Parts: sequence; C-alpha cells; structure tokens
Amino acid sequence: MTTESIKAFDNERYLTEQTAAIRERIDRAGNKLYLEFGGKLLFDYHAARVLPGFDPNVKMRLLGQLKDQAEIILCIFAGDIERNKMRADFGITYDSDTFKLIDDLREWGLTVRAVVITRFADQPAAVTFQRKLERRDVRVYTHRAIPGYPTDVERIASDTGYGSNPYIETSRPLVVVNAPGPNSGKMATCLSQVFHEHRRGVKAGYAKFETFPIWNLPLRHPVNVAYEAATADLRDQNMIDPYHLEAYNVRAVNYNRDIESFPLLRRILEKITGERSQVQSPTDMGVNRVGFAIVDDQAAAEAAKQELIRRYYRYSCEYAMGQVEEETVHRVQALLEEFQLSPRSRSVVQPAYDALDVAERRADKGNRGVFCGAALELPGGEVVTGCNSPLLHAASSLVLNAIKRLAGLPQHLDLLSPNIIESIAELRKEVLRRESVSLNLGETLIALSISSTTNPTARLAMDQLSKLRGCELHLTHLPTGGDAKALRRLGVNLTSDPRFASAKLFAS
Repeated sequence: MTTESIKAFDNERYLTEQTAAIRERIDRAGNKLYLEFGGKLLFDYHAARVLPGFDPNVKMRLLGQLKDQAEIILCIFAGDIERNKMRADFGITYDSDTFKLIDDLREWGLTVRAVVITRFADQPAAVTFQRKLERRDVRVYTHRAIPGYPTDVERIASDTGYGSNPYIETSRPLVVVNAPGPNSGKMATCLSQVFHEHRRGVKAGYAKFETFPIWNLPLRHPVNVAYEAATADLRDQNMIDPYHLEAYNVRAVNYNRDIESFPLLRRILEKITGERSQVQSPTDMGVNRVGFAIVDDQAAAEAAKQELIRRYYRYSCEYAMGQVEEETVHRVQALLEEFQLSPRSRSVVQPAYDALDVAERRADKGNRGVFCGAALELPGGEVVTGCNSPLLHAASSLVLNAIKRLAGLPQHLDLLSPNIIESIAELRKEVLRRESVSLNLGETLIALSISSTTNPTARLAMDQLSKLRGCELHLTHLPTGGDAKALRRLGVNLTSDPRFASAKLFAS
C-alpha cells in the first residue's frame, strides 16, 4: 500500500503547536530570532515516509503563516559546490538545489534575503556560483573559515572571528537560516549574525528547528532509528541528552553532534551576549513539536522500519557507484538486524526477483543479455511486475502494466502504437547512434502521451499515473538515468539492487 493511504500524523495539530512555539521563542529572544532550520524546507520526503500523512511541504505552510514576520538566508558550503555534491532525492547538485530553493521560496511568497557561501576559499566553482547569483540580482556573502573554530571561543566571538564576516542586513523578527543539506554552516551563520546584532545594540537570540530525532520519542523508536539510517554517511548517532537529563530529570533524545557541540555553543553565546545563558541543554535550543502530532505510533513505527530497508538499498547502490564507504552500508545493516529485518522484508523485492526468473527462463539460449525484474505495489496492496525486453526497459514495462491494471484494462493490450515505437527506435539507432533501441521510462511516457492523442485507451491508462505516487517499487538492477529521473517524477518509493545492467563503464 502507498504511504499516502495511511495516516499517522496530524498536520494541522503540528502547524498549530509549532507556530505557537516559534512565536513564543521570538518573544523570548527580544523580537529578533535567528532560527537554524535543519532538514528540508520543501519536499521532505523522508519525514513523509516515516510519518505517514506528513505533508512534505508542511514546514513551508508553517512559514507561510509567519511570512510577514520572516525572511530567509540560505547557506551552502563551498566544498560541496566544488565537488558537485548531490541531493539524491532530486538527482541534482547542491548548487542547483539552491537555485531551485530560491525559486520555490519566491513562489510561496517568502523573502530570500541572501545566500552565504561558507568556508569560502576562492574555490573556482564557488566563485562561478557566486557570479551566477549576483548577475541574477541575488545578494551573496562569503564567510571564510575561522582559525581555531569551534574551540577557540575568545577568537571566534571577536573582531577577528565572527567580526570578520560581513553583516547581513535583515529587517524582520524571524530570520530562518536553511541549506540544501547538512554541514552547510547554518549554525555558524546564525551565531555570526547574533554577534553582529549585539555589536549594533540589538538583542537577538538563536534557536534550532529540527524534525529528527524526535526528542520525546524513545531513543530506539524506529522513527528515531530511521534518522540514524538517513545520516549514516555522516556517522550521526542518537543519544539521550545528558544535559537535559541533569537539568530536568527528563530523558530527551538528541544526536551526537548537537550534544558534543553544546558546551562550546553555550560558551560562544555567553561570550557574545555577556550574559549567563538560560539554556540548559541542546534540547532546550530546539523548537520541535513533531512528536505531539503523531496520532498512530504503530503505523509510524512500521513505516520507519520500511525506511530502514530503503536506506540499506540506497547506500548499497551508492557504495557500488563509489559514493559512500562500506562502513556506511554496515551501519545500516546493523540497524536492520536490531529490528530483525532483512533486505527481503519489503513487499516488492521477492516479486521483482520472480519477474527476473521468468524473464531468464523465457529468453533464447543464445541471448546473453542482462535481464532485469521489477515489481510495484499498487495502492490497494496488489503487486504487479515487469521485466526488460528488446523494446522496453523493466521500469517501462512495469509502469505500463501497473496503469493497465489500475485502469481495468487487459494485460495483453498494447498501449503504445507500433508506429511510435518504431519511430523512436529508429531515432535512437540511426540518428543518436545508440546500441540499444529499448525505451527507458522517460521515453516510454512520452510515447504514451503521443499515443493518447489518438487512442482513448492510452488516455485512460495515462490518467492513472498520478495514482502511483507513494507506491513501493523495486528493481533488481540499478536504474538508468532516464528511468531514475522518470521514477522520481512519478513519486514512487524506489529501491534497487546494487547491480549494473551492463558491464560497460560509460553510460551516455
């Protein structure tokens, strides 16, 4: 079943409680709050997968309620620009995601005050990124690394530390600081601004907006463990906040980086303000009401266990492609074992292998090509399968079979006009010089769209595509670029085995 068919989270309750908590924190800060926004502002699909019913854009809806009070600063680490770090859920680089985020925020009517390139050292790619933004009238600031950061508090909170950063002019009570991904310098940017505000005689505060880990869930709750899996490449680990436990005798969950940095963070804030901090723990610094909006704990726990399996497959594929270390895969594998799960504890994995077996048995003995199986669970729980052929990739075959089933059409019915397939095949072979004429999913959907203009049956099937959003899908091989991009657009929850569909190293 799709994650969208299960409701474990109440968005309206969350909006009410989180908005009230942020307003209270603005008042406490003296009407000027720098709010470090962890996670994704938009399209938070991890949260939607582990908390069924969670609106991936609920945080943007929240800011929409505060937009008259809020403005936004975006941060990006220069090193991430230089090495073309990718946002895996969109398949785009962090610098491209920054461009997209600015566009999205503007569409929601929110003010983007500036972009900060952090730990800037004149990297050529970062300089190019800066020029692109400035030539489109976006203000860009650069923050260089501060020697001795984060331990040399005396230097950090001085004219040669935060004082060497340019001050970013802001005018509203709430300044949200966000980034395309983790370790982008959000906290340092917030504290730099707080330093400059106090130098100007403006009382300003700092707080964190986090979604995960959820402080008032148990430490080893599957939802919190799924966060560990999501950040396995960063080596994040959930812990009981010892400062919160000592101050209040309350067990609160936080993560290692926040707990480790808290003593220094508190000292830096005290040095900036010249006052003893009233904040007793890293949990105190957070504004997080997510746990109070969970309405079905069991559904959330089961969804989070499935996310552990997805993360295992994802990191296994990234390891095969040289993007992560083997230790990352082992970390997630250990989390699966903690909950007595295996990679096969996913409804679509075995059917995908069954489809692969069928394809290999049917193949001519002289055909030594690589076969791929695919399976998808429809909204009602039924699983459909597909496999590759000389004409279609496995993902293409699967999606066509799925929409035929949803439309109530017989499986033997052809949705694509033979003339269209032959035309695309000729283009691939004769003009584009491709070795294979088999259509990837992106090409297949274009062909289906063209067929639908003259074929009412194809139109009926195409109208079912939106029902695939949130469905579970597994491939026995890594998807090609055309398949992966189209599957992301359809919004399915994709996993695949870390096996390549070809022995060739170069794929166009």
